[in-house]
Amino acid sequence: MKLTENFRMALGALVANKLRALLTMLGIIIGVAAVITLVSVGQSVESVVLSEFEGLGNNLLFVFPGQIGPGQRGPHRVGGSGLTNNDAAALADPLLVPDVLRIVPSYARPAIVTRGREEARTGVTGTTPGYPDIRNHHTVAGNFFTEQDELNSTRVAVLGQTVYEALFPDGEPPVGETIRINNINFRVIGLMEEKGGSGFNDQDDLILVPLSAAQKRLFPARRTDGKFRVDFILAQAVDKSRQDAAIAEMELVLREKHAISFEDEDDFTVLSQEELVGALSQITGVLTIFLGVIAGISLLVGGIGIMNIMLVSVTERTREIGLRKAVGAKQRDILWQFLVEAMVMALVGGVIGLALGAGGSLLISNLSDSLQPTLAWDSVALAIIFSAAVGLFFGIYPASRAARLNPIDALRYE
Repeated sequence: MKLTENFRMALGALVANKLRALLTMLGIIIGVAAVITLVSVGQSVESVVLSEFEGLGNNLLFVFPGQIGPGQRGPHRVGGSGLTNNDAAALADPLLVPDVLRIVPSYARPAIVTRGREEARTGVTGTTPGYPDIRNHHTVAGNFFTEQDELNSTRVAVLGQTVYEALFPDGEPPVGETIRINNINFRVIGLMEEKGGSGFNDQDDLILVPLSAAQKRLFPARRTDGKFRVDFILAQAVDKSRQDAAIAEMELVLREKHAISFEDEDDFTVLSQEELVGALSQITGVLTIFLGVIAGISLLVGGIGIMNIMLVSVTERTREIGLRKAVGAKQRDILWQFLVEAMVMALVGGVIGLALGAGGSLLISNLSDSLQPTLAWDSVALAIIFSAAVGLFFGIYPASRAARLNPIDALRYE
């Protein structure tokens, strides 16, 4: 029997039992839809993470407290005594670290900020005057704080655009106004240019204050040894070609500052921008694969459903099989008839699931400003091929069982 005839008969069987066929295909439909949606969302998250870190600046190096643990693929810190202002000062010494252009430590905590009746919950970051240059993020009104403000722990603040809009809903100039951060008065001296939301982090939802003011006035950061802790240190190499040299110099200085002997491991981690992006890409990539595998389980469940219904179909059509064999149909004809029927059922379910998955991706992109899932053709092809393979694999046993039926016994079957 020709293959086209098998397809025609398979489609006829599906049309004749619409509800049963739909329920049988449900596992395939859900599996393919979940694979398409989750993989597209995972890839969107990965692109968001990449764009966010690429927008931080150029030739950046990150110093984190602690060390990346065994088997970890991201900045997961374990152990270590932490980083301090003294570490940042040592790294900023051009005689010790000649390949680093500038150093900016950071100490950030959430806070409640008020102005009159207006209130906002945001992140307050204590940093140094080098922040605008290293982040390529400058003021559009007023000025950034100075070295003198840092030395005097002056209570001055620079607002991000999101916080400005929350505290100044009427759009009045913020420079010179007073706001309260955790019930402490700060004078606004500047407004940052709009950086734009990226991923799950609104880069404009922040307030910048002098590092010393954050450590002494807002969020006490003094350790028992008298030093002030920082969350991490951002460094900028003089040139991309000198990043490796800068990392080696920074590691040497920090090992000496932390009195680490030659046989002991570092209690800090220095990563380049490319390494950090690569580590985060690996995390999101593994997460995408994990989500795809979970969704793929539905395909296997759907395959079991196809096998079950095909076995029922073989039983119901035993006399038909006997008649076809009696008039000359060979075993391979019967085999291909039921095998094609199982594959067609899986493919139709795959196409429906593909349409639902594309619709899900479109819905997510319309509902979310940060996530913009796109239909990846490799995942589309993989889902369709896998659904066909599921139909083939789970259809082999029922088809071979039908093909092996004795025509005489089949004709006698009631």
